[in-house]
Amino acid sequence: MSNSFSTRVAVLGSGPAGFTAAIYAARAGLSPIVIQGIQPGGQLTTTTDVENYPGFRDVIQGPWLMEEMQAQSEHVGTKVIWDHVSAVDLSRRPFRLTGDSGAQYFADTLVIATGAQAKWLGLPSEEHMKGRGASACATCDGFFYRGKKVAVIGGGNTAVEEALYLTNHSHDVTLIHRRDSLRAEKILQDRLFANDRINVVWDSEVVEFIGGGEPEALIGLDIRNKLTGEISRVECEGAFVAIGHQPATELFKGQLELDAEGYIKVQPGTTRTSIEGVFACGDVMDKIYRQAVTAAGTGCMAALDAEKYLAAEEYEAIAAE
Repeated sequence: MSNSFSTRVAVLGSGPAGFTAAIYAARAGLSPIVIQGIQPGGQLTTTTDVENYPGFRDVIQGPWLMEEMQAQSEHVGTKVIWDHVSAVDLSRRPFRLTGDSGAQYFADTLVIATGAQAKWLGLPSEEHMKGRGASACATCDGFFYRGKKVAVIGGGNTAVEEALYLTNHSHDVTLIHRRDSLRAEKILQDRLFANDRINVVWDSEVVEFIGGGEPEALIGLDIRNKLTGEISRVECEGAFVAIGHQPATELFKGQLELDAEGYIKVQPGTTRTSIEGVFACGDVMDKIYRQAVTAAGTGCMAALDAEKYLAAEEYEAIAAE
């Protein structure tokens, strides 16, 4: 296999955003290359039941959905390569990407779809209970806990928004925060405190996710009061960790314009970044919605933006002759 690849469109990342961008770019005849990255398929490969992706009446599996997206992208002409890009040079075109495999990728345009990872508490019991009651997305999984006790861990905007959202499904929501005041915007705090379905536990941190039953599922959280050291239990069947996300943008620091939280900045209403010919889509630029369907939508936008950019460039080159 050659250690050098050239393409009109390189797509970095292989979640819903990346594969959707590839499908649209391939259908435009641009023969894109998708470099899958360290987690092929993105976060959906770690999600079991998916019930809110349009087009499916029944619950589907996240890994299966990503396999289908990859198969479709390859069917229409995408080349998918398993590699992890460890260096990028966006200072000149074609853009140059270097993979851990030693391969070099040269691209006229680049679509960045590297995503963002949810931050977790790092407890072994938390890892064990993922998919059994521990989640990092209330919008994704809250529906499965209709009429059940749930808890949200965190104190920022995301945690408060998720607690409020969960009241659509549960009459018993507990927000656990390690400080004595929330970091969320005041308007969100006002809505939270006015909601009688939400109880706030202050100055407390989760020390253990407790499972039980057969098959095993979450039955509660052991929490420690940071002032007294006392351990108590919060009964719940769903626990949502909402302490933030980390966008995968380390590669682009110093080259692309990022916001204060590390997300790639794009021009409003587009996927265009601070460098012409570089486009960003999915969770790497979206810190608000973070859904598979919105990621796919921005993947479509990125491919259309890239196609339009290349077409304009070709037109200018012909006009200059």
